[in-house]
Amino acid sequence: MRLSMYEQKPGEFSVSRGVLDELGLDEVARKRTCGRGPSLKTRLRDSARCTLPRLKRWLFSWLPVLSWLPRYNLRENGPGDLISGVSVGIMHLPQGMAYALLASVPPVYGLYTSFYPVLIYFIFGTSRHISIGTFAVISIMIGSVAERLAPDSDFMRNATNGSSVEHVDTAARDAYRVKIAVATTVLSGTFQVLLGLVRFGFVVTYLSEPLVRGYTTGAATHVVISQLKYMFGVSPRRYTGPLSQIYILVDLCYRLPDTNIPTLVVSLVALAVLIIIKELNAYYSKKLPLPIPIELFVIIGATLVSYYGNLNEIHNVHVVGEIPSGLVPPRVPNFTLFPSVVGEAFTIAVVGYAITISLGKTFGLKHGYKVDSNQELVALGLSNAVGGFFQCYSVTASLSRSLIQESTGGKTQVAGAISSLIVLITVLKLGSLFEELPKAVLATIVFVNLKGMFKQYLDVPALWRSNKVDLLIWVVTCTCTVLLNLDLGLAASIAFSLLTVVFRTQLPRYAVLGWVSGTELYLDTEAYEEAKEIPGIMIFRSSASLYYANAELYRDALEEKSGININKLLKQKRKQAAKQKRLQAKEEKRAKKEKTKEICGDFGEVDVTVYLAGCQVCVVQQLERGGFFSASVPKSHLFPTIHDAVLHYLRYTGNGLPSYECALEMTCGTQL
Repeated sequence: MRLSMYEQKPGEFSVSRGVLDELGLDEVARKRTCGRGPSLKTRLRDSARCTLPRLKRWLFSWLPVLSWLPRYNLRENGPGDLISGVSVGIMHLPQGMAYALLASVPPVYGLYTSFYPVLIYFIFGTSRHISIGTFAVISIMIGSVAERLAPDSDFMRNATNGSSVEHVDTAARDAYRVKIAVATTVLSGTFQVLLGLVRFGFVVTYLSEPLVRGYTTGAATHVVISQLKYMFGVSPRRYTGPLSQIYILVDLCYRLPDTNIPTLVVSLVALAVLIIIKELNAYYSKKLPLPIPIELFVIIGATLVSYYGNLNEIHNVHVVGEIPSGLVPPRVPNFTLFPSVVGEAFTIAVVGYAITISLGKTFGLKHGYKVDSNQELVALGLSNAVGGFFQCYSVTASLSRSLIQESTGGKTQVAGAISSLIVLITVLKLGSLFEELPKAVLATIVFVNLKGMFKQYLDVPALWRSNKVDLLIWVVTCTCTVLLNLDLGLAASIAFSLLTVVFRTQLPRYAVLGWVSGTELYLDTEAYEEAKEIPGIMIFRSSASLYYANAELYRDALEEKSGININKLLKQKRKQAAKQKRLQAKEEKRAKKEKTKEICGDFGEVDVTVYLAGCQVCVVQQLERGGFFSASVPKSHLFPTIHDAVLHYLRYTGNGLPSYECALEMTCGTQL
């Protein structure tokens, strides 16, 4: 076959070749009869071979710190990492203690969580800018597990003075809740490590961005409701199960007359100061070399006021309480708790990883480096699993701290290591100074740091304009998370998201294509005025893949667009021929290749020839393996392009292309 292609003028081209069907294409392009890749035996042999370069690559892939730390440029990266590390470390202190309240554990465990996992991620992580540590959504998920398995009612004790009045044994309760949080964290980390080892990082692709953002927005509502009791100084009843947040909110409203006024005043003052200074930080961000660490200043000021004003004893303002100095030795988690927390642990593993990888890939794309999704899963899992042995609870990347780490000049995870040193100094020497810190102040810090998540409500108008299906996923996810709690809400959201994928394939866009005169282009006749149907030819296209679930819909749409009622015509022809039985009942839906073959056969019986065009190689191979091609449906009816199929049919029938006026402002022409 003679082929030629040449450029006539800049921006124009001309191709001269014969009409190709699939058989001709195989001959001209010399289709390979076997795959290009090495055999399975060769791949296994290569994978078992151990060489020094291969060992080096393997070591660097599992310990990324070895690939960049020896080449660390102290002069170029050191100052930025130092400033960034100190800034993030200062943020770790108030957020660690505040988010510990969300996790229903004493505040010192939030400081532990801001230290150990950060060092683990420094060794195994691949993102240079994210800040690992405590996060509101993960903390509230841990807290929901701890409160479910260790409610206050299980730790009611009689007063020691012989009074019949009962009180909560907070020491025993908190100790058991720590065990629950640790067991959940270790199990969650184990899930993440195992999934990372089997290269299961792609699982996060099933959590679309609208789903993740809707889920975190709904979880932020849980966070707000859980902190109201600290701000008002009341103790509402605990509810579990669906609609529990509604019941808690109603109970809080009933208890508002019992509000502790001094606690409320402390909360409002701290909230006002935090909001004002944070807004000033945002407004003057380009002028300030570093953001004002207002959270640290607030907890220092509140601690001083509480200590010298004796707010705890005089006004019954609840304070943090004892903060032991020093680090705790590693302890083995309580494995007997694993069966009770396995569901929540897996949910936390998935949500934590989804947040981390989304932030990591965002910063990686911005700064031009690759973030390995599977290694991130391993790094986060080790941060949780190893941290759990040191009494830490689950961690993930924090958006607010990550933005500070990047904006203050952080270039590598050395900034994270420096921030962990700031936390270590506090735990060893300064922790006891915050024992008089009011819990209401920590609650306000949590409130203010939820601003970013509540701004995600602005996704609603944006998604309304761009994609209604994504909007529906966002709304359903947020609603389910609020009403059904965090674990059931995530399961229901994922199920709904997958259903939308199924429905999209069930309801694709079907179109009849028309020829643009003088070109080889075939476009939707409803979308383009110059696309005209060729007499005697109907070109039908579906926007979705054809498989058993939408095969019947495909056939119905084809009959509707073509105006051909296959069943009616077949009955008439079979009655006239009197050689076949009456039309039987519709059979069960078949596989894709069976349904396509059935369509070709049925149209062939009513003297309508069906051609296929534009199939990918993998589709053609699947049709060949399935025995699709036969005497009634030969491979010569398969064409690489629509134009090839049209020209073949016109040549077969002895007709030519119709003459339409070419409305394009360019030189164009095509002929047989």
